Amino acid sequence: MCGIVGVVSNAPVNQLLYDALLLLQHRGQDAAGIVTLLERKFFMHKAKGMVRDVFRTRNMRALPGDVGLGQVRYPTAGNAYSEEEAQPFYVNAPFGIVLVHNGNLTNAHALRAELFSTDHRHTNTESDSEVLLNVLAHEIDRATRDGMLNSATLFAAVRAVHRRLRGSYAVVALIAGHGLLAFRDPYGIRPLAMGRAADGAVMVASESVALEGSGHVFERNIAPGEAVFIDLAGQVHAEQCAENATLNPCMFEFVYLARPDSVLDGISVYQARLNLGETLAKRVVSTVPPSEIDVIIPIPESSRPSATQLAHLLGVPYREGFVKNRYVGRTFIMPGQGVRKKSVRQKLNVIASEFKGRNVLLVDDSIVRGTTSKEIVQMARDAGARKVYLASAAPPVRYPNVYGIDMPTKDELVAHDRTVEEIRQLIGCDALIYQDVEGMKRAVMKASPTTPGAPKLDGFDSSCFDGIYVTGDIDTDAIQRMNGSRPRIEETEEDSSRLALPNHND
Repeated sequence: MCGIVGVVSNAPVNQLLYDALLLLQHRGQDAAGIVTLLERKFFMHKAKGMVRDVFRTRNMRALPGDVGLGQVRYPTAGNAYSEEEAQPFYVNAPFGIVLVHNGNLTNAHALRAELFSTDHRHTNTESDSEVLLNVLAHEIDRATRDGMLNSATLFAAVRAVHRRLRGSYAVVALIAGHGLLAFRDPYGIRPLAMGRAADGAVMVASESVALEGSGHVFERNIAPGEAVFIDLAGQVHAEQCAENATLNPCMFEFVYLARPDSVLDGISVYQARLNLGETLAKRVVSTVPPSEIDVIIPIPESSRPSATQLAHLLGVPYREGFVKNRYVGRTFIMPGQGVRKKSVRQKLNVIASEFKGRNVLLVDDSIVRGTTSKEIVQMARDAGARKVYLASAAPPVRYPNVYGIDMPTKDELVAHDRTVEEIRQLIGCDALIYQDVEGMKRAVMKASPTTPGAPKLDGFDSSCFDGIYVTGDIDTDAIQRMNGSRPRIEETEEDSSRLALPNHND
């Protein structure tokens, strides 16, 4: 769960990369990093923290060059406390390569052993992104051993990388003295888009909002399995490098992760969330008669489009009943449930007049652990609500996500091995309404354009909802092994609940 960006320009790119990372901050708040290239020398600065805190004026001045890349990180594997695992990663051979990666390799453990025993390459962190960089470097070395580096040899290297990697990956790599290489996994699980500025600068980024917000016009999405090489003159070379590539973007991007003003693989995230509210309305009517609902209130922020559409279709007033504290930051998790409750109440405050004496339908984008939902329901009751109903724009999250969304283990998921009624009792609401899986897929697919040239969707990775992993290599043993590489949880770790994330849906 990261945001990545790369740019080739004919003017300094440090400020451009900074601005793009601010637009992608919702995708990661743990660490940030930028690398620029001047002639054949890399200049790098990375650290833990938010973009605005990591990069000061002195840091920006130390990032010269007209080519560069950057990343904002939210760790899903490795060591969340190590600044060494902040990206970009660097290797000096061949040529000198720096890389940023969004996604999660499902065979990182096997690749790490292979790199050591067969490729004779060393990795120094627990990050799967460093593994990916070394696999790429090894294949570029092999492809260029008998010739020069050019787009053809790079694409041959990417073809070999695709054969070795499993899982999800959107990658931007900078090769000293040559240019920028970007590629995407053969299933298109993680997003990657490309655009161009009026001055000819070419940018690739995780979401279209980063392109548009930094003065670039969106041109197209990088296709699943495709590699794009942008040389230092700004010329774009592209080639499909995977066999049998299919487009199966991550459903959680549309449900929660992506900004609503982004368009991913041709799908407007905002329209997808409106459609989710439309299909959710049918589920609500079958459970709670609209006449028994006095007001519909979203749980900030991602649920607002769905809640708005739901209220419109049911003919029930839509109100803002929670105010999110924009400045509390990320608080510490201390032992005991009491402190966790305080954390939620620090981030959200109720407008009591919207609850008192009313039957309230709360709408959330999804329910993961259920602890936050339980506390919010109690906050509504404490504010005087007569009845509290809860609707989720997404189906029950019953399975772990292994492709780069930070999800707990299955035993921590409130919906795992529980019926909806059992979940309702745990959360404490008077009625609990979930979206259904097929309804969710239809709603998001409905937002896909049918115009000529639009990306053709083959499906979605909805594995955390339906347990079907599109890469076909995931079983119980694989999930247990990957759980062992998840960021360690300690009593002093910062709160990574969704309420801790910045307000990217305003």
